[in-house]
Amino acid sequence: MSKAAFTALPIVDISALMSGQCDAATAAADQLGRAAREVGFCYVTGHGIPDAAFDGLLAASQRFFALPMSEKMQVYIGRSRNHRGYVPEGEEVFSVGSKDRKEAFDLGRDLPVDDADYLGGNPLLGPNQWPPLEGFDTAVMTYYRAAFAAGRAVMRGFAMALGEAPEFFEPYLQKPPSQLRLIHYPYNPEAGDAMGIGSHSDYECVTLLRSTAPGLEVLNSAGQWVDAPPVPGALIINIGDMMEVWTNGEFIATSHRVRPVKEERYSFPLFFAVDYHTRVSPLPRFVTPARPARAGLIAGEHLFAQTAQSFRYQKERLARGEIQLPETTMALSSFGQEARHGADGQR
Repeated sequence: MSKAAFTALPIVDISALMSGQCDAATAAADQLGRAAREVGFCYVTGHGIPDAAFDGLLAASQRFFALPMSEKMQVYIGRSRNHRGYVPEGEEVFSVGSKDRKEAFDLGRDLPVDDADYLGGNPLLGPNQWPPLEGFDTAVMTYYRAAFAAGRAVMRGFAMALGEAPEFFEPYLQKPPSQLRLIHYPYNPEAGDAMGIGSHSDYECVTLLRSTAPGLEVLNSAGQWVDAPPVPGALIINIGDMMEVWTNGEFIATSHRVRPVKEERYSFPLFFAVDYHTRVSPLPRFVTPARPARAGLIAGEHLFAQTAQSFRYQKERLARGEIQLPETTMALSSFGQEARHGADGQR
């Protein structure tokens, strides 16, 4: 299914999905489904994340990124066994090979050190690395929990939009490696060719994003980059690779990027995934002779493989033979509008 050549993102109120109001929830799910099919991105309001939770997250992030580099590197992501911690500028490189103009702090569900999956060597589950900043972990995890609840509501809406029961995805949301990123784009008065983040699709089911300034751009079916500035109080959500597979291309993981901007910018995406060992395969209703079933994937293996191909410390571990990619590993940028339409000239 080809998407419309959209020029702006739709806005969907998901408050009924948060509260469980039946008729209104059905209407919200229909709107989410239309946005997923036609755009792949939308703004959502009524998501239930308190303004105070976002304000606390922003203040904590500003405190952390203001630390000297030597202190931030004490929680460098390469010190972690499960991909948690500080990401310095240039650490992450997407398929186009450009180094992003950003720094980040990656975290997820904060599991105990005796968690069975962590002890068993799972590369994405376990405890977070926390900097020694008073109240930092509390502020960050308060937002994480609220955003995760919003993500659950969005997944209920997607299930309904796909003709499934609202709770269809719930069995796969017991301990997912859903990652929250705190991203800082420094003030850059000479913003030039280096992208804030290079063009890519997201690896998970759906991303829930809130940011402080413009810069996000979304690729439409005509190969045009469409501006997606923040709307006060709203989240931006977009379809990821796993949902593209689950729907056999009914929903497409839309490519996006962050253009060079002069102003300082903070961005907070929650990459909402399903449980690590979930087998993601096309739903039968979307498989036809004209649309054969795409290859399925194991959720956590796909997420790990994409991460291992885009982070410098992981590529170094691969080169040393310390880790291995799953046999089913796909190349970077195997999904999204760029993979579908070949938009190399639009980057």
